[in-house]
Amino acid sequence: MTLRVPKAELPAELRESMIKQLGAVPEPVEVLWNQPRLAASNQRFSAEVGTWDAADAGLKTFAHMAVAAQVGCGWCLDVNYFLALNQNLDLAKASQVPRWRQSEVFTPLERDVLAYAEAMTNTPPTVTDELSKSLLERLGPAALVELTVFIGFANMAARCNTAHGITSQGYSDACEIPLAPRTGNAGDHDVASTA
Repeated sequence: MTLRVPKAELPAELRESMIKQLGAVPEPVEVLWNQPRLAASNQRFSAEVGTWDAADAGLKTFAHMAVAAQVGCGWCLDVNYFLALNQNLDLAKASQVPRWRQSEVFTPLERDVLAYAEAMTNTPPTVTDELSKSLLERLGPAALVELTVFIGFANMAARCNTAHGITSQGYSDACEIPLAPRTGNAGDHDVASTA
């Protein structure tokens, strides 16, 4: 897949800062920079999302990966494998997120978070009262609200990236995660090969 929107030229200091932090400028930033005000707002919100701490960061990373696998966003999977490495998550477990229903490595809470992420991503959403109640009891209101908004943000990012034709950028190459093929549900995408 090729980019459907051209990359825009970033200000030199922003480009240098991103290269210093990440080794490369993320393509979503270059594409969004076609509308600088929107891009700046997105960067601020993304940075703010990264500071939220009511819900476990590992659960949120797995949830974002589940959204990315369902939507077919190779870029989101790619960068979240990289985040899993930097968060010291179990990389073998991270590799199984695209096929979590068939895998036996996840805890009951992780499985419910992954189910919640997928249910929120379905169109229309299929979140049940039972699943929400179960997560509320185990996470508490603040963490569940945060997880919900985080999954909504992951959906926005994954759907925008996919619509723009943005694919894996190679961030996960440093992780050496053996990616699991995704199998199972109707509508599944084989995104493991894009990460």
